[in-house]
Amino acid sequence: MSLVGAALAAAIALPGAALSQETTIIGVSIPAATHGWTGGVNFHAQEAIDRLEQEYENLDFVLATAGDAGKQVSDLEDMLATRNIDALVVLPFESDPLTGPVKRVKDAGKFVTVVDRGLAQEGIEDLYVAGDNPGFGRNAGEFFKEKMPDGGKIVVLRGIPTVIDNQRVEAFQTAIEGSGIEILGMEHGNWNRDDAFEVMQDFLSRFPEINAVWASDDDMALGVIEAIRQANRQDEMWVLGGAGMKQMIERVGDNDTMVPADVLYPPSMIATAIELTALKYVSGAAIEGRYILNSTLVTPENASQYYYPDSPF
Repeated sequence: MSLVGAALAAAIALPGAALSQETTIIGVSIPAATHGWTGGVNFHAQEAIDRLEQEYENLDFVLATAGDAGKQVSDLEDMLATRNIDALVVLPFESDPLTGPVKRVKDAGKFVTVVDRGLAQEGIEDLYVAGDNPGFGRNAGEFFKEKMPDGGKIVVLRGIPTVIDNQRVEAFQTAIEGSGIEILGMEHGNWNRDDAFEVMQDFLSRFPEINAVWASDDDMALGVIEAIRQANRQDEMWVLGGAGMKQMIERVGDNDTMVPADVLYPPSMIATAIELTALKYVSGAAIEGRYILNSTLVTPENASQYYYPDSPF
């Protein structure tokens, strides 16, 4: 059991250990389910909230989902002005436009947990929970080097412009330095299947030779694969996505040559963040700093360990 799990288990075993009988209100602000990974985030956030509210009568949650950065800013303003939150768990839709609004929440004396995408200014949040984003890019790059020992030509699809996207791409580029792997093109696919489909169509029309694709996200990988299929170029290249979508893990486990591996980035990290934030108020534990989950490389040899058929993602 992880440290978080052990601490929560202890707190749940002793519900009377809550610090105060006064109600604590925790705001949770996340992107809407615009693609598979955020769909998983929504599922795990609601599951964690339901479980914690049932266990602790002095915990209340305000959950808001946003389809764009502007809506998320409005949600935070409402939580601060009218919902009287004591703490905030926020997964920013984008880093830059959410930095100021999250800082205003912190400046109002609220405990702030930032999840996944990070803010454009360091040091605002009390707690940061995320996957290992440099490790995500590094593990992907190391796999490319192993898979392409003689080098080759690749294209790269980035996510939404965020701190974590920068971390992933920088680590990937560092990992492939000196390998003979040439990046022909790099464009934002916004972690969106349709956007990635269009980007890949453009790459396919521009580059007659592509040996592999770093899609850096499983939803984008599906859009990429469909574009490759429609262009009838399946035998020319393979695709590495990321996040751990069960459909992709299954393909890895089945030794699909188009999908030889995947890199984990579990959407359940939102539940970890919510539980840690709640733990501050129900146990008195010191909750601040950074909690980073591993970005494991999934291969045919270990895919069965990471395949969850009942998962929403």
